[in-house]
Amino acid sequence: MEQAKSKRIVLGITGGIAAYKAAELARLLVKQGIEVQVAMTEAATHFITPATMQALTGHPVLIDQWQDDKGMSHIHASRAADAIVIAPATADFMAKLATGLADDLLSTLCLARDCPLLVAPAMNKQMWSNAATQRNMQRLQADGVTLLGPASGMQACGEEGMGRMLEAETLAQEILTTLQADVTTTSKRLSGKRILITAGPTYEAIDAVRGITNRSSGKMGYAIAQAAVEIGAQVILISGPVSLRPPVGAQVVKVTSAAEMFEAVKSEIVQADIFISVAAVADYRVAQASEQKIKKSDAALTLELVPNPDILAYVGALPNAPFCVGFAAESEKLREHATEKRKNKNIPLLAANLAQNAIGSDDNELVLFDDAGEHLLPRANKLTLARALLQHTAALYLKEK
Repeated sequence: MEQAKSKRIVLGITGGIAAYKAAELARLLVKQGIEVQVAMTEAATHFITPATMQALTGHPVLIDQWQDDKGMSHIHASRAADAIVIAPATADFMAKLATGLADDLLSTLCLARDCPLLVAPAMNKQMWSNAATQRNMQRLQADGVTLLGPASGMQACGEEGMGRMLEAETLAQEILTTLQADVTTTSKRLSGKRILITAGPTYEAIDAVRGITNRSSGKMGYAIAQAAVEIGAQVILISGPVSLRPPVGAQVVKVTSAAEMFEAVKSEIVQADIFISVAAVADYRVAQASEQKIKKSDAALTLELVPNPDILAYVGALPNAPFCVGFAAESEKLREHATEKRKNKNIPLLAANLAQNAIGSDDNELVLFDDAGEHLLPRANKLTLARALLQHTAALYLKEK
């Protein structure tokens, strides 16, 4: 299975206090497998050091037009980029972009580009609302530049209003969406399709304070939801208790127990085109949970466990079932157990992994099982795997249709 193509951006940092957010933005992008080349204005170096950005990205920071002996840094950097992102973009730098001024490395690089340009404004509320800035904003949009923000909030000057740069997590999601605009034609054909995804663990109460759960972090399910949003699908994410921020654009239904997840799936499945069952649903629950805390004693405590509903089997057996993708987290005999599970659930595609190598981790390795056999997705970050999984899912789904 071909992995998602590695992407590269130029992250331009200009001289504003919001430059500190660029460090977190770079970290988040690198974490997602994006190669980041930082270019800074001289003013930006007064707010955050090039050494910091080099440590986060692994690349020397571009500042001076003459860093190479031919003065071609702006050409080399722009040609290698899939996108250029200016974060923060000051009022001064937006004015340069709007008028085509190129008097330093970063502005020259932007003028020489042949890739998308994304700008995240950051400035005082009066500077943002100034007629000149608003004209520049409109000029940039007319020129095809994408504006990310700004937001309204407390500003470094102590005032509150519009002009605050978007937070790094929000910017990272917007950038990833832009970078995935050229996903394969197969994946693009899922645009508009309704994809229902379950993610995370479930929690089965024993008493008022104790319960049975598992170590699932929800990261794989949330990565698949992000990848599905990127290709333009309508995403419904049914999530057990996790500490993750859901992707912008996904409809989220929060649940706790397996029974609650089952009811949520039954409510949403009717209109789903594709169902991806990633959640680590507890196989058993306590037959009779106590409403009060069970007090400790020297006597042995016996709990009667009863099976929870099999959500994937239920969906797979529906008369007009959506295309179903299951997940299997095994501790041994991966091929044997995954093959048996796919057969028992009667589903077209199952993704399997060894739980000890995946739970809580930011990366993973998957083996896909379908009618054609096995397909290895080599170890990579979970978002990269999610994109590859959706490509494979799209090919099988469209073949069925």
